[in-house]
Amino acid sequence: MAILIDDPQWPAHGRLWAHLVSDSNLAELHAFAAAAGIPRRAFDLDHYDVPDERHADLVAAGAEHVGGRELVRRLRASGLRITARERRAPKA
Repeated sequence: MAILIDDPQWPAHGRLWAHLVSDSNLAELHAFAAAAGIPRRAFDLDHYDVPDERHADLVAAGAEHVGGRELVRRLRASGLRITARERRAPKA
């Protein structure tokens, strides 16, 4: 079980963002995020969006820094990945 973080390379709102995910379960991800002071509103179905200035702190807190492709590969392998199609699907 690991918490993973990729490089902050996703621009939005005048800054760069990274993704924080779990390679095993969402409860682990939510617990890590809460302990790190990341608000729940930063959660986007299968990951947290975190600003670049938090990256080093999250790695120091135990998140494993990986490249974007590795992060997606491990997220898919965990079964937690939400695809673009699933994101667009109407809510029931």
